[in-house]
Amino acid sequence: MKILLASSEVFPYSKTGGLGDMTGAMAKFLGRAGHQVGVVTPLYRGIRERFSGITKFDWYMDLPVGKHRVQAEVWTCEPHPRVTVYFIHQPGFYDRAGLYHDDNWEYLDNPQRFIFLSKAVVHLARYLPWQPELVHVHDWQTALVPLFIRHQQTHEGWWNAPGTCLTIHNLGYQGNYPPTVYELTNLPRDYFHMNGAELYGQFSFLKGGISYADILTTVSPRYAREITTPTFGCGLDAALRARRDALKGILNGIDYEEWKTVNNPYLRNSFTARRLAGKTEEKLALQKELGLPANAQVPLFANITRLTPQKGMDILLGALEEMLAADMQFVLLGSGYRDYEEAFHHLGQRFSQKAAVRIGFNQELSQRIEAGADFYVMPSFYEPCGLNQMYSQRYGTIPIVRATGGLDDSVVDPSNDPKKATGIKFNEYSVRALAKAIRKALVLYQNPPILRRFRVNGMKADFSWERSTEQYSEVYAAVLKARNPIST
Repeated sequence: MKILLASSEVFPYSKTGGLGDMTGAMAKFLGRAGHQVGVVTPLYRGIRERFSGITKFDWYMDLPVGKHRVQAEVWTCEPHPRVTVYFIHQPGFYDRAGLYHDDNWEYLDNPQRFIFLSKAVVHLARYLPWQPELVHVHDWQTALVPLFIRHQQTHEGWWNAPGTCLTIHNLGYQGNYPPTVYELTNLPRDYFHMNGAELYGQFSFLKGGISYADILTTVSPRYAREITTPTFGCGLDAALRARRDALKGILNGIDYEEWKTVNNPYLRNSFTARRLAGKTEEKLALQKELGLPANAQVPLFANITRLTPQKGMDILLGALEEMLAADMQFVLLGSGYRDYEEAFHHLGQRFSQKAAVRIGFNQELSQRIEAGADFYVMPSFYEPCGLNQMYSQRYGTIPIVRATGGLDDSVVDPSNDPKKATGIKFNEYSVRALAKAIRKALVLYQNPPILRRFRVNGMKADFSWERSTEQYSEVYAAVLKARNPIST
């Protein structure tokens, strides 16, 4: 199958969160499964300097964005067999300090930046010599691609237009703008209505994708169900219920070639499910690195996250205020809302012998934290998929999660299956419920045989991209069969 992926971030070239991890791994494993894969993403500042092998492609674009025309070059590289990355080189849009914002202020021209990216994706999909059969776009930044393809198919003679798939990674981010922004698409008003790209009077990138993509996916089965409800639908639940038959949840995979416990360049010690001694050594080394008392007997809890309300930072702060009185340690690595950054910074100062707080992001340190911690705390209010709970299990670190979205799909609580348990779940979104879950973890830590069983179960769980790739391949095949039932 010939597949063109499109995303505003793709690891290792660009990343702010799980979107980049997912699209980078997906491309690699789709190629490994035998598909021909193209990936379209912006050429952000510093990419050419950091990665060798990126060369200029014999391709030039001149596309309308409202009343103006925007030009761009295309640069390419081939990081994996059967995978080509097409970087859109438009310095005025993408040569910036951040991907979406600078100092927490969104770029005012983000609508132009991502309308242009979407048009560039469609341009490549239509004119690349290898003719993609399906275009798979991710989140609001490229969600208009299915709408542009639909228009060109029905009004501009693109009779063999590819099928389209939109993956919603987080429904809370929709790309909603004033209705005047719709003019930047250069489309007729035919698509700006309640069953199209209009959402409560605004122009919604994501709503456009939801309305016009052939199939919709989310990054976990439970999240696919949750977003059709008013509680988690973020104002789009009615639109998603209308397309329930086209909506499917597929749990993200993780790249075991990046997240591994043996021969990992970021770790000081290797360990396996059979030989866990190296994990203890990683814990002691991590405690020393972060300035905590090095003691293998003290349970070490961790969190690596964006500091936002969605991630449960309010109840985590409340629970830690109570639980750090116990014999435990806590490590946090993350950045986000300034109030949360300051609150965790003060927590680290007040509990300097029990809590280590690092504001920012560090890929190497994040792996050492995952490997060295005993428990990973993930109390999200909602979580479309989540990756850290899966990374944690791979590293023998026991996740403590709220039973929502992908957290519920990927963690087995003792109440679900005592013999196959991999973590601890709680349901109520409250300080009390999280503190109770942490107390359960402290009790578990005092029972080494059961603790080891949890760890081994998690390390043996299959969250591989091979599994996810097979499910996506089935979705793609279904789209192509529905569009062209005779030839398939």
